[in-house]
Amino acid sequence: MADAFIEHLHDLFAALGPISTRAMFGGHGLYFDGLIIGIVIDDALYLKTDDETRAQFEAAGCIPFVYTSQQQPITTSYWSLPEEAMESAQAMLPWAKLAFEAALRKPRPAKKARKPAR
Repeated sequence: MADAFIEHLHDLFAALGPISTRAMFGGHGLYFDGLIIGIVIDDALYLKTDDETRAQFEAAGCIPFVYTSQQQPITTSYWSLPEEAMESAQAMLPWAKLAFEAALRKPRPAKKARKPAR
């Protein structure tokens, strides 16, 4: 992945706050405040959606990221963005907020209780 694209993402998300990225699944995960809010695959950004935000992405002409797993297409909860969102931090901010809100609503797995030491 091009470092220039990752740097561009840091600039685009500046209005939301500092983001971090981590290599994963042949791409990168995009994190804000410790939560994954997006994925980068083949220099394309897809942001987290849920039932409350998906319609806004769909209305803007965005599409979900789909990959093939064992001959079957899998549609993810990560959606593309309108082109203008990739042009400025101001244009990205509403989409970034939607992705963060969706990430906040995602249920977290319960932590396993630790067995006491003997």
